[in-house]
Amino acid sequence: VVIFFQLYGYCYQDSNDIPDTLTTITELGSPLEMIQLLQTSWEDRFRICLSLVRLLHYLAHSPLGSVTLLDFRPRQFVIVDGELKVTDLDDASIEESSCTSNSDCFMEFPARNFTLPCSVEGRCQSMNEKRNLYNAYRFFFTYLLPHSAPPSLRPLLDKIVNATGNCNKHGNAEHFLFYLSPSVNTEFTQKCVKSANTKYRRVPEAFIPDENYRCWPSYHHKGCLLSVFDVNEAIEICDSYSQCKAFVLTNQTTWTGRQLVFFKMASNHIVPDPDKITYVKVTD
Repeated sequence: VVIFFQLYGYCYQDSNDIPDTLTTITELGSPLEMIQLLQTSWEDRFRICLSLVRLLHYLAHSPLGSVTLLDFRPRQFVIVDGELKVTDLDDASIEESSCTSNSDCFMEFPARNFTLPCSVEGRCQSMNEKRNLYNAYRFFFTYLLPHSAPPSLRPLLDKIVNATGNCNKHGNAEHFLFYLSPSVNTEFTQKCVKSANTKYRRVPEAFIPDENYRCWPSYHHKGCLLSVFDVNEAIEICDSYSQCKAFVLTNQTTWTGRQLVFFKMASNHIVPDPDKITYVKVTD
């Protein structure tokens, strides 16, 4: 996975009209707006955090050594196809701070401070990595991970967020990636085992174009489009909304493989669609 903004080409121009001008062509990304991210699904925010973990791992083990981003803030990143990428490397540094004692290895942040060990070589141990990690915690993890997370994942997420916030030995990027990645295919995508009390009539190759209602979080701003593991989970979600009277399984999936489903408040107008399956709630 590419973690840096891609440069496709550049052109240097030096003329009387436009002297010393460099034009670059890059991939198109969206500015990272934290308020907008908090309104997206937890699954999308989870993906962004995974992108950030890959970046932390690369910066800690780059060919140049451990690299720190001195200006590690949301404005330095963009979203490309759901992935987080760095756009500005002007403030990157490979220099580990020199020291004569532990007191020289002092990291100060607005909320808390850290003192790291001074190595026998006279360098502050892992200062670059720890600085990146804590900045990722205070600008990203603490907001994006716990908010509206699946209940089964919250104890694990609390452990991860606390570890990164403490910058302790269990808070490095490898540990974070080790614990977070498998949860995509276990707790978050686990099959719903609850039995449904409501009966639904299956209508193959059919779609309900209207009858939308809004829900949160939704992948569609004018309707209720959510991801599910299977039909049982879709039934459970529909049963939980009083206005839901039907749902439509699409052939689209999220990046984790969960199926996208439209939830509808009526089924008065059903049209043929070979790529969808509609389930209508049976009423007495």
